[in-house]
Amino acid sequence: MIRRRSLLGAAAALPLLPAAARAQAEWKPSHAITLVVPFAGGSGTDAVARILADLLGARLGVPVVVDNRAGANGTLGAMQVVRAAPDGHTLFVTTNTTHSANPSLMKRIEYDPVADFTPVARVGNLPFMLVVGEASRAQSLRDLLEMARRAPGQVSYASGNSTGIVAGATMARMAGAEMLHVPYRSTPPAMTDVMGGRVSCMFVDIAAGLSNVQGGKLRVLAMSTRDRSALMPDTPSMAEAGLAGFDITSWNGVFGPARLPPEAVSTLNSAIREAISRPEVKQRFASIGFEAFSGPPAELDGFVRTELVKWRELIEAAGIEKE
Repeated sequence: MIRRRSLLGAAAALPLLPAAARAQAEWKPSHAITLVVPFAGGSGTDAVARILADLLGARLGVPVVVDNRAGANGTLGAMQVVRAAPDGHTLFVTTNTTHSANPSLMKRIEYDPVADFTPVARVGNLPFMLVVGEASRAQSLRDLLEMARRAPGQVSYASGNSTGIVAGATMARMAGAEMLHVPYRSTPPAMTDVMGGRVSCMFVDIAAGLSNVQGGKLRVLAMSTRDRSALMPDTPSMAEAGLAGFDITSWNGVFGPARLPPEAVSTLNSAIREAISRPEVKQRFASIGFEAFSGPPAELDGFVRTELVKWRELIEAAGIEKE
């Protein structure tokens, strides 16, 4: 009788669980999921999103497609997600461009990086490298900066995203050199002009630029991070190469529209974290130049709030005016 009463008591207690907690394990996508990427095909974030699409599709049992919405420094893609139904079928694979830098780079944006999105999971980091074309006379960072100091305004840097903008301006400020900024809609055409010698240099993420480095079309002068990257251990950091204190990198995360149901967030976060925890998946990301790791939604939420402050300070220190 004691055993029977215990079982009945346990069964009776089940309905008292919060509805959201019971539903979290029950949410399943009813049709294809779209991953909106705010940059063009061939960008580092695009490469990350396509691997993520394969992993999520296999885990959730529905097609997962990538939708590239490049333009306006990522705001076109951001607004597509803001306006989407908060049902878990439209997600945003984005970076510090839309969720850290834009509020300090642009005079007017139509979205709030915190209020208009639901954090799902951080995905990892995109380390950046400073590159020049193969025909460039600059064999080192010191060579490049000396060229810039000797000919003010004649040495240029391209950018295809906010990290490229801020890193280039920070380099010029710290070096005391006047350098010309040449902005591009996305990373691939910026790389093309650096390779062709029409622009002197650029900061590009490993994921987007690695194949051109390996093909001998681009030469790496330094990594943008404070320390050397494990992905390119033989390449010096900017500090080692001559600019002490330089430390800029890009991050990737997954968001949904505001008011995404907790059960959808839970299922999507679990799927992403489970996939990224596997060694073979980490290696797959590493092969394209991406440092993959993840965590709970609350961690991404706090991280975004901190990064908004960090990037505002970087942009103000570099003397970049809002446009």
